[in-house]
Amino acid sequence: MEFLPNGYTLNVPEGAFPLSTDSMVLIPFVRLPKSARVLDLGSGCGTLGMLLCAQNESCTVTGLEIDETAHLAALENIRRNALSLRMESICADLRSVSERFSAGAFDLCVSNPPYFSGGPVSKNTPLARREDLCPARELMRSASYALKFGGDFFLVHRPERLAELIAAGAEFALEAKRLRLVRHRQDGPVSLILLQFQKGAKPGLEWEELVLRNPDGSPTPAYREIYHL
Repeated sequence: MEFLPNGYTLNVPEGAFPLSTDSMVLIPFVRLPKSARVLDLGSGCGTLGMLLCAQNESCTVTGLEIDETAHLAALENIRRNALSLRMESICADLRSVSERFSAGAFDLCVSNPPYFSGGPVSKNTPLARREDLCPARELMRSASYALKFGGDFFLVHRPERLAELIAAGAEFALEAKRLRLVRHRQDGPVSLILLQFQKGAKPGLEWEELVLRNPDGSPTPAYREIYHL
């Protein structure tokens, strides 16, 4: 059992995507408008939705998750934390967004998608970590359809996929507006990237850096704030 801000608890079943640095660094990067309607693409057991609800009292979150075990865990997490009026989990392929919602139904999308390519080599990798059903292009297509004009899409990914993600977003009118480079150590390589896309925006990219630990391994102030220490 994981303990989250606001007294929320998160149960992660075996094989589901765990609570990780990815999710923890993504949430403070998200800028939520008032009473935001949020769509979580590939929502797992509800981690991002619960963290967003803990951060903002007015948002509502709909999660799409194809894995039934993770979806059932999300329903239980929602029930246990009394979030049924603010969160829901739908067991469905995120590529089916256009079959389930009206175009532009959401103010904001978030995603902590699988990073690893599919195929025979990755057959032993859990589905939650493979992009067989969630390639970058389809992720952007779904987010673009779901977002209203001017709506934002926030995601976390691997740095080597940056060019691919920006190009895929541009294909579906999602302009990369903000990039945050995440380093585990001040003198270490970039290990994660956080991206904010905006639907229908003009070109113009701002970039930032986030360092989680000092050279001696001690946590930085940013780390302490992210983990509520």
